[in-house]
Formats: sequence, structure tokens, C-alpha cells
Amino acid sequence: MEKVTIYTKYNCVQCKMTKNFLEAQGIAFKEVNIEEETQYVDELKANGYRQTPVVAIEGMPSFSGFRPDVLKKISA
Repeated sequence: MEKVTIYTKYNCVQCKMTKNFLEAQGIAFKEVNIEEETQYVDELKANGYRQTPVVAIEGMPSFSGFRPDVLKKISA
């Protein structure tokens, strides 16, 4: 089971960069496209997020945007 979930949208450059970074590091993740699964939009907004990607990592605070500094801390 993946311990990383990425909430994405279509045509999101930072989403693509985040996914490419994790794939290059061999880190499994679950992708949730909020344009396909709209039930997550209100939840993300309620948590203060206004942009994608939103990255949720088990045992760490979630964040938005492309953050290679945080992503490097994930052990594969």
C-alpha cells in the first residue's frame, strides 16, 4: 500500500513534476485526480488548500506544490 497520495488536476505542471520526481526515486504513490473525483475538492479546500498538487505522506504534514526538499525525506 502506498504511503503517499497526490491530489492532482489535468494540465498541472507542478503535479507532473511531483509525480516524475517520485517515480524517479522509485517511490510508490496513489494519484487522485480531483477533476475526476470531485468529492475531494471540498475536503482539500476545508484544509486550506487552493492549488494542486496536494501531497499527503503518511506520518508527515501534508503540503501543496512541488517540494523536492520534502519529497527527498521519504524513504522508498
